[in-house]
Amino acid sequence: QVQLVESGGGLVQTGGSLRLSCAASGTIFAINAMGWYRQAPGKQRELVARIQAGGSPNYADSVKGRFTISRDNANNTLYLQMNSLKPEDTAVYYCHLGANYYRDYWGQGTQVTVSS
Repeated sequence: QVQLVESGGGLVQTGGSLRLSCAASGTIFAINAMGWYRQAPGKQRELVARIQAGGSPNYADSVKGRFTISRDNANNTLYLQMNSLKPEDTAVYYCHLGANYYRDYWGQGTQVTVSS
């Protein structure tokens, strides 16, 4: 059983910062990707940032230069540092893990609200 638990969401003003965390637990092997997705009301879930096995991080164009994804391998924790937040960043943010021979695991989501 794999569990992903996100934390760090909240309400912040335009220009502010938040740091999201995603703690993974359970039987995890053969990690092919870890990343963050978000879903705003009435919109489809979209990729925010992702780290693929053996590759460099990649980001959505809308967050490049403002968000940074990082990973603590020892603790199976994924982070998303979000700076210069904008109202359009408001969404539920989900942690994703691709592992165990290409199975997909998702966290429960954490709300990020950016006020103008």
